[in-house]
Amino acid sequence: MVHANARLTLHGRRLLVARVIDDRRPVAHVAKELGISRQCAHRWVRRFRAEGPAGLLERSSRPRRMPTKTTPERERVVLDARSRSRVGPARLAQQTGVPARTVSRILARHQVPPLSWLDPVTGTLIRATKATTNRYEHEHPGDLVHIDVKKLGRIPDGGGWRAHGRSEEVRGRGIGYDYVHAAVDDHSRLAYAEIHPDERGVTAAGFLTRAAAYFRTHGITRIARVLSDNALAYRKSTAFKAAVTALGARQKFIKPHCPWQNGKVERFNRTLGTEWAYRQPFTNNQARADALAPWLSIYNTERIHSSHGLTPAARVSPT
Repeated sequence: MVHANARLTLHGRRLLVARVIDDRRPVAHVAKELGISRQCAHRWVRRFRAEGPAGLLERSSRPRRMPTKTTPERERVVLDARSRSRVGPARLAQQTGVPARTVSRILARHQVPPLSWLDPVTGTLIRATKATTNRYEHEHPGDLVHIDVKKLGRIPDGGGWRAHGRSEEVRGRGIGYDYVHAAVDDHSRLAYAEIHPDERGVTAAGFLTRAAAYFRTHGITRIARVLSDNALAYRKSTAFKAAVTALGARQKFIKPHCPWQNGKVERFNRTLGTEWAYRQPFTNNQARADALAPWLSIYNTERIHSSHGLTPAARVSPT
């Protein structure tokens, strides 16, 4: 693993060695070209001459000996005290005689959860963490499709507060909401979205059917799994379950209260908000709705996705 503050990658070190040893150029000149100090350049050249290519690999910065490191026995005393009394580092320091800062490091080293995550009565973990056991990307387009709904306030005629500022006249109270149904392919990030007046199961079912048809036109001929949160429209609707079955897919749900497990469509919703819904102050609701399809085309065919360096459409069909 490259050190966080390293100025040169392994490729850069090889380039340094090639210019100094093979091209016989001065170390000071090459160091200036690569943006490092002469001392650093001499160190890498010296390591290469002594060890060959293995000398250019990363080494741990950890000292060989740490005479003042807390002993395992003392760490166990701190962990037992934390488990028994469930108090913070300051009070643990009083109980164990270990400095509070050292207590904090021991707890972090052993991945002890914060007190705010624990049941104050039993001490059991009750708060979910924003981490899943596995971070994944499915191997083929269509292996998994994420779906979700984003709720947007409707824009009154003449523009809302984003156009005119906040006031009683332009708040647009009582005109309702638009529900943007979105589907994102896990592998390619190809996305499809529609605006609807509700988020009922029948609406979600129709959207899923049209999303699958859209994906087929872009080369995703089969959807194997559909992942969603636990909204009633997805979990209880007979129409939605029938739509999933008609696609030959299997329905999956995220763990309750863990929206990051559906993070790819959640992240798409954020992008959809910043690059379409709130990109400019629309003067009416229809103008915003009309701008969705052109933006979606740009997102899929022109916008480079940071996760893989390609457009979603190109990821589906790399050739």
